[in-house]
Amino acid sequence: MRRRFYDYVARGVPDGPDDGTLAPWAVATSLPFAPEIVVPSIRYYREKLDLCAGNAYGFKATFNPTFPERGRSKWGWVSPHHYGINQGPILIMIENYRTQLVWRLMRACPYVVEGLRRAGFSGGWL
Repeated sequence: MRRRFYDYVARGVPDGPDDGTLAPWAVATSLPFAPEIVVPSIRYYREKLDLCAGNAYGFKATFNPTFPERGRSKWGWVSPHHYGINQGPILIMIENYRTQLVWRLMRACPYVVEGLRRAGFSGGWL
């Protein structure tokens, strides 16, 4: 069976394709929810995989350890691209982990609260 590799697409469950590509920025944005998993993962990405090496913009967008590229990276395929939209959520979630500032601002904004309710969200802090 021939393997298919995808470009910049929605991945994972329940219906998205999975070709083994990983997104370090997505792991980093989980920091407030699972710091005991995220912090060692980020350290591994930086120290062992060099996913920030020579990159002024933070992590590379994605990498795929199951798809080797000869002579380029011993860790498989690494995206040559940088997407600014990936960096914003990292900053926001680091701040939420540190101080919960962004979440507090959202809870205090009547427009956000009402919009979430109209969209059908309930429970939790709503």
